[in-house]
Amino acid sequence: MSEIKVGPMRVLVTGGSGLVGKAIEHVVQQEGGKLDGEEWIFLSSKEADLVDIGQTRAVFEKYHPTHVIHLAAKVGGIYQHMKENLQFLRDNIKINDNVLDTAHKMGVTKVVSCLSSCIFPDKTSYPIDETMIHNGPPHDSNFGYSYAKRMIDVQNRAYFQQYGHRYTAVIPTNVFGPYDNFNIEKGHVLSALINKTYKAKNDGTPLNVCGSGAPRRQFIYSLDLGRLIIWVLRKYEETDPIILSVSEEDEVSIKEAVDMITKALDFKGEVHFDTSLSDGQMKKTASNAKLRHYLPDFTFTPLEEAIKMTCDWFVTNNDIARS
Repeated sequence: MSEIKVGPMRVLVTGGSGLVGKAIEHVVQQEGGKLDGEEWIFLSSKEADLVDIGQTRAVFEKYHPTHVIHLAAKVGGIYQHMKENLQFLRDNIKINDNVLDTAHKMGVTKVVSCLSSCIFPDKTSYPIDETMIHNGPPHDSNFGYSYAKRMIDVQNRAYFQQYGHRYTAVIPTNVFGPYDNFNIEKGHVLSALINKTYKAKNDGTPLNVCGSGAPRRQFIYSLDLGRLIIWVLRKYEETDPIILSVSEEDEVSIKEAVDMITKALDFKGEVHFDTSLSDGQMKKTASNAKLRHYLPDFTFTPLEEAIKMTCDWFVTNNDIARS
């Protein structure tokens, strides 16, 4: 397929200091993902608050990107989402509208935004694919964040219809890896569990896991996702979103993931599943058939290996990890 870019790209990555931004930076700088003449700018929230339109415009005027990978979002763990759905809705709508509107006004060639598997309808048939995103309401626990993310897909279609812009979006399943937020309250499930297990091991206490351990998830290692997002930026020409995920048969239960974490961290203590706490969505199995149509030979890092590398990174970088 022909490449979209004309001449050297100047790529602005919003949310550049987060989990996925750091993975893309690693691929670009350590794995030869950068082409001659290209410039990559990894923007952190310290440099601009994208909820604010003035700060968003200022940062675009500073760097004049030709392409944008939009990862920035207000995110949190399930219990924080349940308490603050309105705030997650409003802040994310502002961030996304500011980035897309500024990109449009400044003539950006392409924007690749990052959605989330939590946007999928709560009540649906499985596996879910890209055509089913808007087929029903998302799970109640984080509906604010989910609807804000869905609106990026709506805006992308509108920008294409009105202006012919090739803005698109990727939908990763549960992402984890180095530089994740390992905070036990606010982090995503794997990173929070890694920190919890590490603390339990050091304190000599049981590991207390929220919920039954029964929910099933497709986990994608952040470096695999980084490689795929760069491919989307260069090669993927649709405005319709694309699910970036391991296959359906690679889905695991939270309990299986806990077993991999305790093995990786050599935790020998007792594991207790607190069934008085919410499990959230029991499953949200996604189809990666569209991705496989384009990239039949892409190899994902095996989950156990990726969990081990993430645990090792967390232990080594415990002083700098967000926890």
